Amino acid sequence: MSISFSQPVTRVRGWRPGVAEGVGMLAGVAIDAVLADPRRGHPVALFGTAAAGVERRVYEDGRARGVLHVVLCVVPVALLGHVASRSRNPVVRAALSAAATWAVVGGTTLGREGAAMAGFLEDGDLAGARGRLSHLCGRDPSGLGESGLARATVESIAENTSDAVVAPLFWGAVAGVPGLLAYRAVNTLDAMVGHRNARYERFGWAAARLDDVANFVPARITGLLAALGAPLVGGSPRRAAEVLRRDGHRHPSPNAGRCEAAFAGALDLTLGGTNVYGTRVEHRPEMGDGPEPSVADIRRSVRLARAVGLGAAALAVLAAVRGSRGRKA
Repeated sequence: MSISFSQPVTRVRGWRPGVAEGVGMLAGVAIDAVLADPRRGHPVALFGTAAAGVERRVYEDGRARGVLHVVLCVVPVALLGHVASRSRNPVVRAALSAAATWAVVGGTTLGREGAAMAGFLEDGDLAGARGRLSHLCGRDPSGLGESGLARATVESIAENTSDAVVAPLFWGAVAGVPGLLAYRAVNTLDAMVGHRNARYERFGWAAARLDDVANFVPARITGLLAALGAPLVGGSPRRAAEVLRRDGHRHPSPNAGRCEAAFAGALDLTLGGTNVYGTRVEHRPEMGDGPEPSVADIRRSVRLARAVGLGAAALAVLAAVRGSRGRKA
């Protein structure tokens, strides 16, 4: 079939609108699996630099300025995605979807960080593991031993599987390239300013609440996929689903608890407990019925996270393709 790029093309060998986006997301996931995140010049890091610049100009200790900060950072990114994806050429749309998916999905890097933590602990290198933990979460590692570091890693992998893989794919299926980019902008802002401290308690409120809304459905999809994937790590889907139902709502986060509870049930572990963040101490309810995580459980959690990511990719592609039915070419 000959394709002319001089005129708009809406179909390639029978592609319906939406198929291109689905193919692009699948390609983006594959690219992430091969290349992961670059160490320098990552688009998300560039966005973070720009968002920090906006914060310096608009910061004030109040919710209104926080809302302004979110609008100024997220809306331009969503509009950029909209403009970039307006091409009717499916090859172009697929390429843009692939690039955006690669930019916002972080499953491979998450798995590598989990494997790195497992390697340090397997070698008995507590200092190395403590130094590496900041790549996964913001807990103070100085007082954590092997078990505490393992628990922090497993919990971070569970939560970030939703944030870094399932949620961007969900929003890509719902809203295409604008959804991919806007979600990552919201999630990045939450990581930057969505903290409960003196500076961000009010200013970061909008970013934190918007992130909660954006992750509400993806977190529950993550929980269900983790329960279904339990046999891959020696667990029981029924037990995982029961722990998810029983304990998922007990976490202070409306979303993280669903992910951690499902992982706890699938891995047959107990997660939760006391976490230290600098000068702040949080006592979180325990989830699950098994023992505390050990070093061996880190690699099991990475395997489960990869299975969840693959399941989410399949669902996202299917949703993008099926959602295209009824649209005009």
